[in-house]
Amino acid sequence: MSVFLQRPASDHVAANSLAFAIRDGFPVSPGHTLVIPRREIATWFDASREEQHALMELVGEVKALLDAHYHPDGYNICINVGAPAGQTVMHLHVHVIPRYKGDMADPRGGVRHVIPEKGKY
Repeated sequence: MSVFLQRPASDHVAANSLAFAIRDGFPVSPGHTLVIPRREIATWFDASREEQHALMELVGEVKALLDAHYHPDGYNICINVGAPAGQTVMHLHVHVIPRYKGDMADPRGGVRHVIPEKGKY
């Protein structure tokens, strides 16, 4: 059983019948949240259309919660697929990362910075 499925329902900040959301244990920024399918599957591409839809519904709900509580200035929404892409827990999870003005000197390039020399273009 994945580490995510071991978390109690009391840790859920949002949920639906196919997915749930919890705060990231190692947040990149205040409010960093993970949206996770209830079925233990490795990647976005293994999820059914219904699961993908349920995950994206919760991304929207999580954003509304984060807007109300943390008032971020932007977001990164990302999914790591496979170890070469940085996935360390092989249970699909969508990162909802609030971003704040000044949290890094030059945020241009966003997720392109996963390969640092490619972030600037």
